[in-house]
Amino acid sequence: MIEIENVKKSFGSAENVQQILKGINLTVNNGENIVILGASGSGKSTLLNVTSGLERVDEGKVIYDGRDITALSDRELTAFRRATVGFVFQQYYLLPDMTVDKNVRMGADLAGNSEYRKIIEEVGLADKLNKYPRQLSGGEQQRAAVARALAKLPQVLFMDEPTGALDEATGRQLLDYVLKLQKERGFTLITVTHNENIAKTADTVVRLNSGAIVDISRNISPKGAYEIGW
Repeated sequence: MIEIENVKKSFGSAENVQQILKGINLTVNNGENIVILGASGSGKSTLLNVTSGLERVDEGKVIYDGRDITALSDRELTAFRRATVGFVFQQYYLLPDMTVDKNVRMGADLAGNSEYRKIIEEVGLADKLNKYPRQLSGGEQQRAAVARALAKLPQVLFMDEPTGALDEATGRQLLDYVLKLQKERGFTLITVTHNENIAKTADTVVRLNSGAIVDISRNISPKGAYEIGW
């Protein structure tokens, strides 16, 4: 379980401080699929970053199964991220001098996962193992980024606008794979998006506006990637 307690986060200098998160309270159950919705500037990506330990909060706590990660040292927080969470961003962040195989293996090595090539195959990149990121299309790079995140066998997978730069066919394929794997493996999935349709695939939908949660709703029957509009 992830417990977010009165989390606040600001950016800027003392003369020009901008409060991004204004006291967020949220509980995420283990194995839950949550979508966080909000317009640009609503604070959804910042919420993802502080929840995952990429950024530190100004106030409040983020607790994983009783462990307060806001109290960890930098070294401890890095170890926590390596062992616990995976990330998929709209920007692919693949290492340009490494092949698809080596990029994905980086994630796999953190978990001692020797079967990572099965994930590469399942995202449709079996014939691209020895290609470099510059030799891939945008959709292929995003699939490689997803494979790398999943290869480390995370307990929690965070996705920030994962289909934002993809065409419909590729976006649906990618989302379908992640949703199916989440059900099979039971990891927690937290996705940030502005796409209302993707919210229909979630167990729980959290709506943010101006740094505050304005609504939390639950889908009785979450839909699959090929059952929603785009």
